[in-house]
Amino acid sequence: MDDIKQQYKFLEDAYKLEVLSIERLMGYEIATYKVTTASGKFILKKFPKVTEHYAKVRHENLVLDALVGGVSCQIPEIYPSLTGEKIIEFDKDIYRLQTYLEGDFLAEQNPSESMLSHLGRVLAEVDAALLKSELPGPPSYAREWDLRNALENVPLLEEVGSVSMRRLISYFLFQFKEMVLPHAFKFPSQLIHGDANDWNVLTSDNQINGLIDFGDMCYSWRINELAIALAYAIMGAEDMLGAASLLISAYCEKTLLEEVEIDSLYYLIAARLCTTLCHAAKSQRLDPDNKYLVISQKPAQDLLKKWIRINPIKAQNVFRDAAGLPEKQQPKVTELGKERASFFSHSLSLSYEDPIPMYKSALQYMYDYEGNTYLDAYNNIMLAGHSHPDVVKSGQDAMARLNTNTRYLYPELNSYANKLLGKFPPSLNKVFFVNSGSAATDLALRLARTFTERKNIMVLEEGYHGNTQAAIEISHYKYSKPGSIGKSEHIVETALPNAFALAPELRENAGRYYSRLAQEAIISKQGTLGAFIAEPIVGCGGQVPLPEGYLPYVYKAIRDQGGICISDEVQVGFGRLGSSFWGFEMYGVIPDIVILGKPMGNGHPIGAVVTSEEITDKFAEGPEFFTSFGGNPVSCAIGEAVLNVIERESLQRHAKEVGDYFKKELVALKVSNSAIGDIRGEGLFLGIEMVDKNNLPDGGLANHVKNFLRKNLILSSTDGPHDQVIKIKPPLCFSLENVDEFISIFQKSLAAYQHK
Repeated sequence: MDDIKQQYKFLEDAYKLEVLSIERLMGYEIATYKVTTASGKFILKKFPKVTEHYAKVRHENLVLDALVGGVSCQIPEIYPSLTGEKIIEFDKDIYRLQTYLEGDFLAEQNPSESMLSHLGRVLAEVDAALLKSELPGPPSYAREWDLRNALENVPLLEEVGSVSMRRLISYFLFQFKEMVLPHAFKFPSQLIHGDANDWNVLTSDNQINGLIDFGDMCYSWRINELAIALAYAIMGAEDMLGAASLLISAYCEKTLLEEVEIDSLYYLIAARLCTTLCHAAKSQRLDPDNKYLVISQKPAQDLLKKWIRINPIKAQNVFRDAAGLPEKQQPKVTELGKERASFFSHSLSLSYEDPIPMYKSALQYMYDYEGNTYLDAYNNIMLAGHSHPDVVKSGQDAMARLNTNTRYLYPELNSYANKLLGKFPPSLNKVFFVNSGSAATDLALRLARTFTERKNIMVLEEGYHGNTQAAIEISHYKYSKPGSIGKSEHIVETALPNAFALAPELRENAGRYYSRLAQEAIISKQGTLGAFIAEPIVGCGGQVPLPEGYLPYVYKAIRDQGGICISDEVQVGFGRLGSSFWGFEMYGVIPDIVILGKPMGNGHPIGAVVTSEEITDKFAEGPEFFTSFGGNPVSCAIGEAVLNVIERESLQRHAKEVGDYFKKELVALKVSNSAIGDIRGEGLFLGIEMVDKNNLPDGGLANHVKNFLRKNLILSSTDGPHDQVIKIKPPLCFSLENVDEFISIFQKSLAAYQHK
């Protein structure tokens, strides 16, 4: 029998209703119909005839009966059949008829303050009535919608098509695990409605008119009632925290919440959004024509993207205030600064004129103790993103199982080495793991000097390769500074090949010009140079790419006189440049030794030297090489996780797309701003050279820009011989929207400087 015709017959037989129309409503598993009769409107629900549903519907009926008259809005009431039954078996299904509640869905409104406050009171009334009823949880329920089980969404992450949204959901689910579950034993629990989303809340005359759909009731943490409602009620609100505080305050007028509940609310709201998005993505794949399944995806996605921009401390304080709880005391900048100064040397510097008391970080954002959220355009070490859940989890799992040195056999070492070496040309087939880029530099020098039996090293002016004594000796950026060690006799300098530093007529042939200077330096130590070391883009020199033809020429000249070539990929490697995974690939050369560090462990201290079998064989003739921590199982697990994230999230391709857009926007800005001398770099490793009216390096302007950006909650830094270059090297999850934000504030910084 046709479905709708079947309902007509059922309603006539069981209720003697004169049915005028029946409309199937959108929904999940349970069939729901709007029934219009001569005597009024009703909602008819149809359930499969199984024991589980009988028990569940009976429980729901008891709940609805318990709420009648106890809540300041309408609650559906069960309409009995002619024989007084509230659950009726018909054909192969069971049915329940209930009153139809008039009103507009909250989802279709711009909730007013009075609506939000009333919703808070309604939920408190519902929870109080359910607690008083002493009814147990339902005999069966959709456990996947119970926020206690938010981590069950992890397997559904692959259903989410957008890489950036999948990463964001994964981050918040991991935060749920870390920030909520350890406190779960403290949460008061009870029977709750469990699904006060904006399509289950009806409004009328600026008030809450009804609460419907009790099908997702569960015995859960009390605070989940509020978290679920908030996740939907504040969608689209200009002031999300302000809107949330109205609902929280009203709820707490009737039910006092405990501190642990309020302090977890930020993460519980996010967990509900994650649950919604994961299940909507799965259901959309299974039933692509069901519009209800995707109806709240866009608002939920938008809210989750905004939610990560909210500092958790700020949210916590707003929520505490709404609940009548005092703010938690946080460390003060002045106190932290004084204490730091008492422990450490002044040589350990701070960023910015106004130092930042950092608290937490998330992907491309960082949070301070004062409630601010910063867009990070600067910390290239966190290549995959701050606190990336996959990387953090890999370290946690490995540390919980095994951490030891390389004198034992364990698969993590082999697995990571195999995956890492797979990113290199076949000739670079041996790896040493160490703890940092500086340690890698030190080892690379040992390898080079052992292999060539020469001590002299050729370096670039303004080059930087680490903080060990050996690394400083080859880092012009450090040894040439006043009060430093000065140039050692075994160091040969050649000019930083910066095309912008040349007269305009020479820039087109910058590669040839600087190659001649390099040749002069080589000739000065002909036959005694053991190695040449350079970054493919010189970071501390001011994000300076090497001009076309320069590196192939120098590599050949060094090798022709018996030396080897070292590429320092510490800052630019692992796909940051977009067009290539390693910087040396941009120039069509293959080095003899490669130094790795910084982003290799996404914040975990890992470094490596990659080289050839020929070089390692010669090195093995000398004393044993050993490092206590290099290549330990935890570091290897983290390093491999970083490589996996780069591949899975297509971060190299993303770096190119976003970097190209970033560079294009900066070049366009340069046309109308004479203070911008040069835009250079590749992918998400860019430099903006600031100049004065005479086109000379302007470190004062660069310092102003850096601090202006900081005051407007964007992190950057400066470098170059005169600290005149703004460095851009963010986590690779940096988005096009982030670029627009940076450009807007950067433009304002230039305008502010002109009006000084």
